[in-house]
Amino acid sequence: MSDETHAPERPATFRELFAIGEYRAVYLALVLTWAGDYIAKAAVTMLVYQESESVALSATAFATSYLPWLVGGPLLTALADRYPYRTVMVICDLIRMPLFLVIALVDLPVWAIIALLFLSTLATAPSQAARSAMLPLILQGDRLVVALSLHGSTNQAAQVGGYVAGASIALYHSPQLALLLNAAAFGLSALVIWFRVRHRPAVALGERRHLLRETGDGFRLVFGTPVLRAIAILVFAAMLFSIVPEGLAAAWASELADEGANPEPIQGLIMASSPIGFILGGLAIGRGVRPSRRQALIRPFAVLAPLALVPALLNPPAVVVALLTAVSGFAVAGLMPVTNGLFVQALPNGYRARAFGVMNTGVQVMQGIAVLTTGMLADRFPIPGVVGLWCAAGVLLMLVLATRWPQPERFEAAIAQAREGQVVVPGARPAHPVSPPVDDRSRPPSSEAGVGAV
Repeated sequence: MSDETHAPERPATFRELFAIGEYRAVYLALVLTWAGDYIAKAAVTMLVYQESESVALSATAFATSYLPWLVGGPLLTALADRYPYRTVMVICDLIRMPLFLVIALVDLPVWAIIALLFLSTLATAPSQAARSAMLPLILQGDRLVVALSLHGSTNQAAQVGGYVAGASIALYHSPQLALLLNAAAFGLSALVIWFRVRHRPAVALGERRHLLRETGDGFRLVFGTPVLRAIAILVFAAMLFSIVPEGLAAAWASELADEGANPEPIQGLIMASSPIGFILGGLAIGRGVRPSRRQALIRPFAVLAPLALVPALLNPPAVVVALLTAVSGFAVAGLMPVTNGLFVQALPNGYRARAFGVMNTGVQVMQGIAVLTTGMLADRFPIPGVVGLWCAAGVLLMLVLATRWPQPERFEAAIAQAREGQVVVPGARPAHPVSPPVDDRSRPPSSEAGVGAV
């Protein structure tokens, strides 16, 4: 049953998603790489600390994984639009696998460990961009939105579980074992993608230009298209507030703990509450709410994300702080998959990876700005007041953005234009005509993909 005949008021089911062989492969590879990455982050942090006995260097090792998005994310993701998405994902996995093997098996100085870790994370941006760009070719309509919601919940679960597993393996066995598991995860991911996802040629967009110009096309597309610009601004704004409790968790826990008590359990409670709220929200909204209702809830959830944290002004106890943070995470989970689904469906073929790079870089930058700014404010003022007032300002910002949010008809028109290849990228050269993606579910199942999804 195609998405066009899929009952519009019934959410897609997980059974429908996992009935598609290619999607099963993509999801398995995603779980492998995410779990391995988070296990490795915890292990590398401990390994560097064991080698250097320096908190600053161990924190540097952890933060290195975010640097590629900040220093070259959009440029690297532009590469993913030049080559077949499956090929990009496999090559990126095969680049990262030996680098982690070297870190695990060779006795290296700290600077070399950090350098290899940085090189490995350079492959993350094009790999994630290629996967994001491939999904709309495998899934359409509400199946795509439900898949994105599932991915968000999976990522949060992998983050919590990966950090715990990585720290436990490093503590009770060795950091090297955790790094070997991560290398194995990348190898398995490459095999799964290569053998279970079918090859699709790169989209022809006329004569290739300098990579910087093609990267600029991604920015012009996102911020020059009214519907895409509205989504980008709303998502970036949401990131300014939902990340704050996690960013200030260590200091906030110290303020909330009784005198002489260990603040680490409180810190863990605050940091875990947002992922837990996100997981619950993703599953509840993705599966329990019909598609049209999800779109109608975008504006309320956008306001609720910062509003939930405003009661921090009252300096509540730790359990209440965790509950407020979980509610904010729940709201973000109700917002992000739906806006992400609208975003990728409104993108023309050949630009999805670049647009993903723009969005992911923006999210990283906004989160960094929020944590740095509130952190500096918290050095001068009590944390509950900083969080409460910061998020109160967020409510006002979200109310303004909610009033300017496009009507559903605008999104439908933009998605239809993208499917028909009628989207014009400001400043880009005219592309060769490209046929819109074909729904292969009307064809016999593909022998390579398991079930012909595209």
